[in-house]
Amino acid sequence: MTASQNISKQDLLSELQLRHQEVLKLKKRLTDIEQTADNQKFTDIIIDNSPAILFRRLASEDVKKRKMVYVSPNISRFGYKAEDFISNRIMFSHIVNPADKPKIRKEIQEYVNNDIDNYTQTYRIITRDGDLRWVEDHTSVIDDPESGNRYHQGIVTDIHERKEAEEKLRKSEEKHRRILETTVEGFLFMDKDLFIVDVNNAFSGMVQLSREELLGRNLVDLVTDKYRPLLSANRDDFLQLKHYEFESDLLESTGMAVPVLIHGNSLLDDGGIVIGNIAFVTDMREHKKALILAAEVQKNLLPQKAPKIQGLDISGKNISCDEIGGDYYDFLMHAGAQNDRLSVVVGDFSGHGVDSALLMTTARAFLRMRSSQPGTINDIVTDMNRHLSEDILDSGKFMTLFYLSIDVKKKCIEWIRAGHEPAWLYDPDDDAFHELKGQGVALGIDDEYEYRSSSKTGLKPGQVLIVGTDGIWEGHNRSGEMFGKLRFQEVVRNNARAGAENILDSVFSEQRVFTQDTRTEDDLTLVIIKITR
Repeated sequence: MTASQNISKQDLLSELQLRHQEVLKLKKRLTDIEQTADNQKFTDIIIDNSPAILFRRLASEDVKKRKMVYVSPNISRFGYKAEDFISNRIMFSHIVNPADKPKIRKEIQEYVNNDIDNYTQTYRIITRDGDLRWVEDHTSVIDDPESGNRYHQGIVTDIHERKEAEEKLRKSEEKHRRILETTVEGFLFMDKDLFIVDVNNAFSGMVQLSREELLGRNLVDLVTDKYRPLLSANRDDFLQLKHYEFESDLLESTGMAVPVLIHGNSLLDDGGIVIGNIAFVTDMREHKKALILAAEVQKNLLPQKAPKIQGLDISGKNISCDEIGGDYYDFLMHAGAQNDRLSVVVGDFSGHGVDSALLMTTARAFLRMRSSQPGTINDIVTDMNRHLSEDILDSGKFMTLFYLSIDVKKKCIEWIRAGHEPAWLYDPDDDAFHELKGQGVALGIDDEYEYRSSSKTGLKPGQVLIVGTDGIWEGHNRSGEMFGKLRFQEVVRNNARAGAENILDSVFSEQRVFTQDTRTEDDLTLVIIKITR
């Protein structure tokens, strides 16, 4: 084989290699084209199923020269075809709701004046079927350096469902706002630390401060000095409750105290952590006026002064935890008795408030009437129970009673304990408190119950009879510690040589100091009788 033939074979081999490389490049190009086509197909699928419509429009100050150069096929969701806009058979401005056009033009002019090239507008368009749909238009102004043309391009998104939901929410909020603004109760929306976030007109009027003056203030700062320490000390405790209720006095801008009842709800997150509070506030001024009047009437029904009985030094006192209460005490003289026999009655209706006060008034009237007639204290209390049961047997109410009769001439006492705490006889000679016990159920529970009295003789000067209600020794301080009977007895012991009034005042004074002037949860009633001869 000649050299020329060898060279030709080499050239042929090189040519084949070049052709092979070109074929590989062609295959790669075809693969890229196919992949691009697939990507475009997927892009088209995504766009077709998307609420976002892509567009590109040639911009011009001359309206006739404005032209859509691209609209994504999913414009069909509004009943139109992309070709309708690209061929200028339909201008996009034609499908904009006429009522929204002035707003759109004004906004665009402001963007132009301020050289803003990217902006968002919300308006309604008219579908092919004539329906209105809300859209959000995100537009960018783009300059093409090759052609020198300016384009408006971006995305138009169908937000109709979102706008309908927002509109329903807005109407719902407006409805609730109207309710809150027209209610006579004050409304507060506060954060987790009781700082005011929102407030209605009723609350503003209650404290004579504007909404702007109230926003950002803390509820604790709006109560009077009387309630501020109590609210501050217990705030963390009651904020842990889902629901809470308490009475307080708000401070009006003029300095006047406004009595209110606050019903609160703590707002909790999914983990049970307090994130805010809402409260409805009831103005109690008119209610309190009525209660104060009722309290005056009730106060006048209690003994205005202790009776003067030879051989006895007597003092009594009642303090209600509310304006009116359910405790009762009285001094009774028996029919046909000389001025040497006295009955002391102390009663306590279950609960306290208006209903208990009314029942107490009924019991007082009957007891006074019955004690003025002949009969033993057994007869009196038994008849009273029978009468009272007719009124309260089905109500769940009842009345405890301690009926103590003192005969100074015979130096003896007789008593009936109808479910009440035992009274005491303190004898300073042996420094002992003798409980005046006895069996007997509370009044109003069993209308057929027959009461039996107990008695004791040998009264002597210096001894002290003590009849009270459990509100005194069950009072507690801010630490939850009770005043207790032992502390109560110690006060009596330390003041036993003083007069009845001084003993009584000492008890109330010590109890008030111990409880640190916290609001009492029960009525307080105490009668002290000191034997003087």
